[in-house]
Amino acid sequence: MDALSLRIGQGYDIHPLQKGRPFRLGGLTLPHPENLGPMGHSDGDPLLHALMDAILGSAALGDLGTFFPDRDPRWKDADSALLLQRLLQDPRLQSWKLVNLDATLFLSSPPLAPFLPRLKTRLGELLQASPHQISLKAKSGNGQGEIGRGEALAAQVVLLAQLPPPSPYSLEENHLP
Repeated sequence: MDALSLRIGQGYDIHPLQKGRPFRLGGLTLPHPENLGPMGHSDGDPLLHALMDAILGSAALGDLGTFFPDRDPRWKDADSALLLQRLLQDPRLQSWKLVNLDATLFLSSPPLAPFLPRLKTRLGELLQASPHQISLKAKSGNGQGEIGRGEALAAQVVLLAQLPPPSPYSLEENHLP
């Protein structure tokens, strides 16, 4: 096997909250005390969207919209966990392995502390990684801005991944040295 290189990826996503939508986060549906959920073309899961952008960034493959454009009706109301699984099947990501992930979730409600272990387990399942490789934190916005007012939900992800180094002779897009 070729030597692996370490690559950093980062992602950020924000979605407005809407009454009557499922509260999707990290591939789970969680209860929301005001029956709010993130709006989006897909299920609006900002944690998985930020995660996919971080994965793509670590591999220099662009962004989520390149793979799953919001203009494409195939992705309407799609489960972001299935989008992540589909993304990880891309041949250019076959050797991608998570070293560690650090995510910050920005929301005023619901309190996430009771759900963090389930979220870490679910992310570990989706990434074929140990929950010990995953750090999750939640910030409330302290009443400030759209997050603090409970109008939006956001996520920021930074990760370190192992990938085979790109060939210096490759002319494929996103695989230049």
